[in-house]
This record gives sequence, structure tokens and C-alpha cells, in this order.
Amino acid sequence: MLANRRVCFIIGLLGLLVGLCSDSSVVAQEWAKKLFSQSHHDFGSVSRNAKAEHRFVLENSFEEDVHIASVRSSCGCTTPMATKTTLKSWEKGEIVASFNTRTFTGTKSAVITVVFDKPFYAEVQLTVNGTIRTDVSVEPGEIQFGDVEVGEKKTVDVRLSFMGRKGLEIVDVRGNAQAFEVRLDPPMYQPEGVTYRMHVSLKDTQVASKIIDEVVILTNDTNEKNREFTIPVSGRVRPPITVTPENIAMGEIKQGETRQQRFIVKGKKPFSIEWITCEDPRFEFQPPSGEKTVHVVPFRFRGGPKEEQAPGQIQGAEQIQQKVVILTSLGQEVETSVSARVLR
Repeated sequence: MLANRRVCFIIGLLGLLVGLCSDSSVVAQEWAKKLFSQSHHDFGSVSRNAKAEHRFVLENSFEEDVHIASVRSSCGCTTPMATKTTLKSWEKGEIVASFNTRTFTGTKSAVITVVFDKPFYAEVQLTVNGTIRTDVSVEPGEIQFGDVEVGEKKTVDVRLSFMGRKGLEIVDVRGNAQAFEVRLDPPMYQPEGVTYRMHVSLKDTQVASKIIDEVVILTNDTNEKNREFTIPVSGRVRPPITVTPENIAMGEIKQGETRQQRFIVKGKKPFSIEWITCEDPRFEFQPPSGEKTVHVVPFRFRGGPKEEQAPGQIQGAEQIQQKVVILTSLGQEVETSVSARVLR
């Protein structure tokens, strides 16, 4: 009788432990899922050779560091990559899913598994799907303007081929009319299909900014799902004055500690720095004197408390994200940002 009770007690204890472990696993999975704002993406209809990628953004809103141990895909049609493997508190990263349009065709889907091993083990599944068309080919697969200066005009030529289907033609092209203009040459008909030469020009009126856009191609396809497809557009219009790095991460700073850092301000012709401003008085800048094409600006941060309660405090730590504005003698204002975490 006593032996039976012991057996029952042990079985009950094991059941409790298994339940606790199961609950802990569920909690861990839910914790990891909260890092992502999105878990699915539909590429839609894309042409062969076209660049098709999607960025799943994740943000560490917790105090502990998050580490990505691995990223894998269930299908060779999609290649995943993590832009960062370690995310500190409030730091963002991306899981980039690239659709392999050069080697695969047809309707494809994939499950991307992101494996975390810190602060504890968890897995998150992200899904993608889309259709890679065999009758449409784009070369190059992305319109890349690269780095251009304000006031500069640049044109990229694209070849679009519609093969294997008679009568399939382009009826319209749409894009961001404020940023670039699109022009199509007359179609070149061939026995197996039709080819177009498209010219996409970045306007010289475009302001300094990062360009992430697309051109939409509309066809006379009778299948509504395949009637249009997109070609990604990327580039960066740089101002006459630039600051590097654009984002300065100073890491963790102890209470009372002073941390030194620097940034570089560049221009094509000599200039001087008139003043530098930042709302947080704990940042002290040392603007260099004289006119040069390159200025190295040292600064320091004192890890003491501000007079008022700072926002973004996390369990005894203060998260800092500040904008730094630099005015030059050319009348240009440029910016950089500084982030730090003060431990209390």
C-alpha cells in the first residue's frame, strides 16, 4: 500500500514537472514571437530574375540581450539571413527573406525558422509565398541608382521580355512620379514573344533621402492575378555634406562614467562647422575650427542623471536616443543620432 502511494506520488511529481516544462516552453515561444511585428509575407506575382526580398523586422523590447543562433528555410526557393545576431535592449534587426527567382519558377512557399538561444531557447516561424513567372523575364532584376548627389540625374535601363505567350503586352507603367520618370521604347516583336526596353530616370529635383520604391508594370494578361508585377527601385540621394556614422551606438555606460566617441563630417569643398546642438546636456561636443573638407568631431557623454526623470527607463536602466544637429558654413544642416544605455 505504501509502495503504491510512493509510485503515485512520483508519477504525480513527474507530471507536474512535465507540465511546468511545457508551460515554460510555451512562455518562451510567446516571448520570442513578441519580437516580431509581422510573421507572413506574400510576394505576389514576380518575374524571373527580379529581385524579390522582404525584411521581417524584430525589436528587442526587453532588458536582456537576445541572440539569434541560426536561421533556416524549409525550401531552397527562399534564402533567409539575419542582419544582426545579437540585439541589445531596444535594438532592432531584420530577417531578410530573398525569393530565388533565378533558379525557381511557379508557385512557391517557405517556412523560415528563427532559432534563439539567449536569453533562453525559442523558435519562431515566419512564412512567405509567391509565384515566379516563367513567361516574364526582367534584366536587371532591380533598378539600382546607387549613391547620387543632390541635383544629379541618373538613368537605369531595364530589359523586359514576354516569351511563350502571344499577345501579352505592357499597357501601363506606374511609379513615384515625384522621384523618377519612366519611359518605354517601342516594343520589339519576335516569333516567340515581345521585348521592351525601359528607361527609369531619377529626377534631379529629388531631395536628399534613401530611396526604397518600386515600378509597377501593368499588362493585358487575362489572368487578374498575373496582370501586374513590380520591379524594386533603390538608391540614395546624398546631400553636399554627410555625417558618418549616421547612427552612433555607445553601448552600456555606468552611472558616473564618462564615455568618449567621435563622428566625421565630410563635404566636397572646404567648410567650417558653425555649431552643434543636442537636447541632452550630458553630451559635450568639441567642434573643430577652420575650413576643411573633412572634420573629425570628438564628443563625450557623462553618465549622470538628468535633472528631470528621463523616459525609457527599464528596471533601473535609462535608454537614451538623441538627435545631433550640425550646422555648417555652407548653410547645410546635417544630422546624426546617438544611443546609449545608462546603468543605475
